[in-house]
Amino acid sequence: MKRLLLLLTAALIILPSLSGCGYNQIQKNEEGVFAAWADVEATYQRRADLIPNLVETVKAYASHERETLESVTNARAKVGQVNISADTLSDPAAMQKFQAAQGQLSSAISRLLLVAERYPDLKASQNFLDLQHQLEGTENRINVARQRYNKSVQTFNSSIRTFPNSLTNKFLLHLERKEPFKAEAGAEKAPRVQF
Repeated sequence: MKRLLLLLTAALIILPSLSGCGYNQIQKNEEGVFAAWADVEATYQRRADLIPNLVETVKAYASHERETLESVTNARAKVGQVNISADTLSDPAAMQKFQAAQGQLSSAISRLLLVAERYPDLKASQNFLDLQHQLEGTENRINVARQRYNKSVQTFNSSIRTFPNSLTNKFLLHLERKEPFKAEAGAEKAPRVQF
């Protein structure tokens, strides 16, 4: 009985101190990172789902643009092979590989959209215009999801590096910093428009 009383007393002292040292908050922040990453994946998946429709629409009008269409299809397939799970969000190499695959797909889509400039019938097609608008909306959603993910990563990384949470993480949780999205190489230069 005396031992049980000691355990209860110890629990009453330790539990409030755990919440005061950031134990719960760090875990909430990590869950926030996972939720934000799931949103990023969902928006990328939306884009990947739209690609086959876009390719089929363009095929009908520009059958001799085979190289462009194949590059989009190949980039779409490659994106499906590079996934990041919530467990590997701390791995910079995995994040870089994921971003590279997504960057190749973005580049292929840009080339595909340029095809529309060469084919006035395609440019005027309602199906193509609808897909173009959906892709534009998806790209905006991806950007917003990336920003929200980076914000949650910032909150999480700050929570494990600031005192007293840093001690809690060091001695109890042992969680690592999460990787934010970084700009692609060359993104600091504004694109040059030529007519």
